[in-house]
Amino acid sequence: MTISLAQVLSLEDFLRLPYLEESPAWEYADGVVSQKTMPKTRHSILQKRLLAEVDSRTADYTALPELRSTFGGRSLVLNLAVIAWNRIKLNEAGEPEDDFTEAPDWTIEILSPGQKVNRVLDNILHCLKHGGKLGWMLDPDDYSVLTFTPEQEPEVCRGDRQLRALEGVQLTLTPQQIFAWLKVGQARHRS
Repeated sequence: MTISLAQVLSLEDFLRLPYLEESPAWEYADGVVSQKTMPKTRHSILQKRLLAEVDSRTADYTALPELRSTFGGRSLVLNLAVIAWNRIKLNEAGEPEDDFTEAPDWTIEILSPGQKVNRVLDNILHCLKHGGKLGWMLDPDDYSVLTFTPEQEPEVCRGDRQLRALEGVQLTLTPQQIFAWLKVGQARHRS
């Protein structure tokens, strides 16, 4: 269940909240503060496997789980944010800055039980509006992946249809392959 605070805050006030980084994460959109749904087992398995798959298929991008991204008047915590390494700002020690203030190149969200679909879609569309190149929304109950690209209609992908990946990420996956990871005993033996 998503919890929303009735109080309307500015983004600056939201970023100063003392409980901001408590689990599950808090997000800010259109003056409203809401707490994300706590992920369940299937969600976590899919998130872990997608992160490993993306990271193993590119040297140009990195997949970061639950990264807070604050841009375009919102502060979102995306399930997976895939970002080109050259877009990650470094501090004087040569380490990544803690605050990421741009849209990720690729946003991957996984629906959890009780999560509001429109809130997830809104976050993906916000990322695309602010420079994102690709969005995926996985629905583990429907075994489908809804894909988004700028200025194109979303596509529902099921079965053995190959999913679109970012240029520079040598990833060939289908929804069938992704959701097979949930067949825990079988998935370990095939990998």
